Amino acid sequence: MFKKAVFPGKYIQGVGAIKELPTLIDLLGKQGLILASPSVSKKVLPQCGIDFRAQAIHTEVFGGECSEDELSRLSTIMRQRHVDVLVGMGGGKTIDTAKIAADRAGLPVIIVPTIASTDAPCSGCAVLYSNEGVFQSVSYQKSNPAAVLVDLDIIAAAPTRFLVAGMGDALSTWFEARSCDRTHAPNECGGYATMAGLSIAKLCYETLLTYGTAAKLANEKQIVTPAFDHIVEANILLSGIGFESAGLATAHSLHNGLTALAETHSFYHGEKVAFGVLTGLQLTDADPQESDTVYSFCEAVGLPTTLADIGLGDVDRQKLMLAAEKACAPGQPIYHEAGEITPARVLDAMLAADALGQARRTSRRHTERESSRNAEYDASRMQPAGT
Repeated sequence: MFKKAVFPGKYIQGVGAIKELPTLIDLLGKQGLILASPSVSKKVLPQCGIDFRAQAIHTEVFGGECSEDELSRLSTIMRQRHVDVLVGMGGGKTIDTAKIAADRAGLPVIIVPTIASTDAPCSGCAVLYSNEGVFQSVSYQKSNPAAVLVDLDIIAAAPTRFLVAGMGDALSTWFEARSCDRTHAPNECGGYATMAGLSIAKLCYETLLTYGTAAKLANEKQIVTPAFDHIVEANILLSGIGFESAGLATAHSLHNGLTALAETHSFYHGEKVAFGVLTGLQLTDADPQESDTVYSFCEAVGLPTTLADIGLGDVDRQKLMLAAEKACAPGQPIYHEAGEITPARVLDAMLAADALGQARRTSRRHTERESSRNAEYDASRMQPAGT
């Protein structure tokens, strides 16, 4: 194999960037179609200041799942309307559907993420699910999106949980890239990691640690700050290039396994990936100081650190083994890790990650109670005599 790296054709990020969309559509084709999530169709498009009807750009509402049924429906609409450029606007499953549909039709695709919850926008691959939301396969496109357009005002208006979930997805980028580099495993574009891919993956991790907490605070106030800008770029661009050009390993395999458990379906991709990162640290015997740094980051921004945080607090070992077995299915990137990988080892790593998360939480609560009692005692000592 050769070293390989892939990138989107264009990446545009900034306040008001959505205004560039009509120009991009005109650059790539004559008849555009926007596949928009329901919330985008109701809230974002009417407020973006662009008259799409006047420009003969049709909008179709996404059906809710990146499945073969939805792709078939969209393909029919594209043929009927003679579409020659497709726009995916919304969250991860909306844009994945647009990427697959455009690739199958041989058309350019423009991606406009309205949340920074995953690194899917820049990549040339997408995840197919069943109609019930269970992971089925990864679909690889012939090329990455022709353009990715990120409007910071739109991202800032979204609930903070999306940004935090995106940080969970981005958190995996460096650790999975490092595992692939150590074992000389292939990346997601069929080659070995380049120095650029590995460096971008490392920069993604460093950016999260530096700006993650401040970006979350900015998003809670729905304001755009430099920290927010940096984290959006890390979640979408750095993580997108990093995972694809440097590779995947435990975290995404475990996410795929967790989709087999209905209890996790209400949790976002990045939230499950974050717990996969912690599981991977246990599976690969990571340095305790590094593990502490990652747990501390997750705790600071609000990412899952226990099984209960992803709906599995009352699930027994037998059921958890179903997720471990699916994570270890043939072809899963968990085999990019060093050493023998078995469902039993993965289950033990999951339980170890959960135990450490619970222990840290208990210790933190104990410390907080002690600090509160000490503060009350100090306050009582300062009361004047006789009061």
